[in-house]
Amino acid sequence: MSLGQRLARLAAHLQDPRKVAAFQRLCGVEGPSGWASAEQRGSVANGGPAGGQAHPAGNGAVSGAAGTPRRWTRRPRRNSLTEEEDGSQEFATRSRFLYYLFSLGTELGNELFYILFFPFCIWNVDAWLGRRLIIIWVWVMYLGQCTKDVIRWPRPASPPVVKLEVFYNSEYSMPSTHAMSGTAIPLALLLLSYGRWQYPFVFGLILAFCWCSLVCCSRIYMGMHSVLDVIAGFLYAILILLVFHPIVDLIDNFNLTYKYAPLIIISLHLALGIFSFTLDTWSTSRGDTAQILGCGAGVACGSHVNYILGLQLDPPPHSLPLSLSSLTVTVFGKAILRLLIGVIVLLLTKVAMKKATIPLACKIFRIPHEDVRRARQCMEVELPYRYITYGMVGFSLMFIVPCLFHFIGLS
Repeated sequence: MSLGQRLARLAAHLQDPRKVAAFQRLCGVEGPSGWASAEQRGSVANGGPAGGQAHPAGNGAVSGAAGTPRRWTRRPRRNSLTEEEDGSQEFATRSRFLYYLFSLGTELGNELFYILFFPFCIWNVDAWLGRRLIIIWVWVMYLGQCTKDVIRWPRPASPPVVKLEVFYNSEYSMPSTHAMSGTAIPLALLLLSYGRWQYPFVFGLILAFCWCSLVCCSRIYMGMHSVLDVIAGFLYAILILLVFHPIVDLIDNFNLTYKYAPLIIISLHLALGIFSFTLDTWSTSRGDTAQILGCGAGVACGSHVNYILGLQLDPPPHSLPLSLSSLTVTVFGKAILRLLIGVIVLLLTKVAMKKATIPLACKIFRIPHEDVRRARQCMEVELPYRYITYGMVGFSLMFIVPCLFHFIGLS
């Protein structure tokens, strides 16, 4: 047997949804009665139910024999764009601890985490570090989302896999962008901060390993990715890091100092968004891609304005390496207050821009806006809404909110 045939067999083995179902059972996750017998059925398109039939609500309570551990019944986690997704069913789990642990892991790749982590890093730790993390994150996520729409592999078949969330069920599966971000962010954080900040390298390495492992395992536990998807996402993120880590300083310096950087940044990110929207029909990945690009463009433009006006300058080289200041009640209180006030401003910016851009885009392109969910599936609405809204969020993150902190004495 040739090497290519061996690799193909290994890939097919790692892509088998029964491996995902086995990991879920190991962690105490159970589907409706008779779910295990579905392992003998054929693959189902993009994680949908076998035969195209949705499982009726209410059949998730799995009856158990006397003396078995108590089961905890839940419904899959959803968002506003997955209200009518097929293939969702109640599930039971024997371990609430594992459910909440892996829910935390999967949230490390969701918007809630990003809107807390990046602002905290920029406002309270190191803006230099935060800008570079966002540059790497944007490219990792963009390339990951585009690769999904090119490869077009379906989600693990359900059954036998139990879907514990349906946030991204309309997206393709290969590679796992959660695994990519869960690999790229902690490793980039370690590579960029070590030597600039004084801390034990082993501590950073353990943190990166735990972070990456938790995110990757959570995607299998949630039933959203095969083992192959996660491994591919992990390796893909490392490859992108190898390319972009050596040039991230050049990119950031260009964003800060080049006279026409904002024009080039906005045009490039918008062009990349338009290209990604042509790869496939609508899915939540298209909106997420425009959202990521808009955020990256807004952060870069806000950084440029800061540099031009002489605001929020980075520490001079002679002050490096930086040391972690002793944590006092005052320092901790100011950090939490900055995060609270700043995130509120970002959320208000997001809501205001969403209220303005969706009706405006519908009016310009003559698209009915009575059903917002359907209107957002049109590129003419989704692209400008996501790009402009999150572009302003990114700009507020880097420029408007720090100016507000200076004004109220929280700098």
